[in-house]
Amino acid sequence: MHTEKIRFKSSEGHELAGVLDRAPGLIHGPTALFAHCFTCGKDLKAIRNLSLALGQHGINTLRFDFTGLGQSEGEFGNTNFSSNLEDLIAAAEYLESRNCAPEILIGHSLGGAAVLMAAQRIPSVKAVVTIGAPSEAHHVQHLFEEKLEEIKGSGEAKVSIGGRPFTIKRQFIQDLGAYSIGQKLSKWRNRALLVLHSPQDQIVGIENAREIYEAAHHPKSFVSLDGADHLLSDEADSRYVGELIASWSERYLSSQKSNPPLKSDSLVLAQIDREPYVSQIKAGDFLLLADEPEALGGQNRGPNPYEYLASALAACTVMTLRMYADRKAWPLEEARVHIDFDADYKQDALECENQKPKLGKFIRHIEFIGDLDEKQEERLLQIANRCPVHRNLEAGMSIETKKMAKP
Repeated sequence: MHTEKIRFKSSEGHELAGVLDRAPGLIHGPTALFAHCFTCGKDLKAIRNLSLALGQHGINTLRFDFTGLGQSEGEFGNTNFSSNLEDLIAAAEYLESRNCAPEILIGHSLGGAAVLMAAQRIPSVKAVVTIGAPSEAHHVQHLFEEKLEEIKGSGEAKVSIGGRPFTIKRQFIQDLGAYSIGQKLSKWRNRALLVLHSPQDQIVGIENAREIYEAAHHPKSFVSLDGADHLLSDEADSRYVGELIASWSERYLSSQKSNPPLKSDSLVLAQIDREPYVSQIKAGDFLLLADEPEALGGQNRGPNPYEYLASALAACTVMTLRMYADRKAWPLEEARVHIDFDADYKQDALECENQKPKLGKFIRHIEFIGDLDEKQEERLLQIANRCPVHRNLEAGMSIETKKMAKP
């Protein structure tokens, strides 16, 4: 996806750092605003995976660092839950200034508590998602419980969270107590809620999900992230969460249809950014994902280019067979195409600068299902060789490469 580094001002005047992940071919589309967990940041791998999954469904995502964290300005020790809420509002206002006001709020852990409190203050929001969120903001105190008395008595204390030192001040504790998420949820209107929580969460117990769900009005949904940990550290879990959010939120988005590609007469648009080899593709109205295998340094998140090429041949073959059999009124129930490629994909990729072209070969096996006689099957094999993709591949379709003019 296209990843744009951005900066915007908080209400206190600090410059906050963010990343706007845009789905391929989109200028403005449905946008999600993500609030990370306490002391975490926008670059947590689980957040990037989730954002990538949303992008596959045409949803842009803004992830940013709260004041005093990551690449954002300010002192963490001077922040509190209230300042986090103001940072969220500032991020939403920034998106609105870009004509892509957020329609989805997503919050992880304490960030989940923050989006629940902030949702009613952001008019564009239609749907809210919490991931492992506490039902009350003061739940976060358990992370430094042994220092609570020192904080209350001395005004501040150094604490270690996730192996990193942070200064927590008395005002932070006092501020947490000023918020009642349950009371806020009881006044919610026109906001859909999705609660995601793992029953194995060791940081924020599953009972918090029940309390959030019970306090909210419909429409509301709950999905158990069975087997996941609090940080979604297993890549499969963060991808699953992204897919889940995208599918659930679709009915609540006013801009469900993605905007046209950046160049409207393009048949296919592909773009690659900082994730090694992961390529997002917009083909017509559909979003696809391509990647390299792990043996080549990729993450195997999608078919490799040869697999897409073989897929095009297989799809064109079965479509051509269906059209022909229907026209002849032959009893073809199904046609299954199995394709292998005899070239060494890894070697081809590593030797891409070699000027001598390598001609590979597709091996296509076709399985006919239906009450067809021998002559009909033989004729269908001949017709398979006439599918447009097959004929273009064998003819050596020419490719003309041009540099795109800059806008």
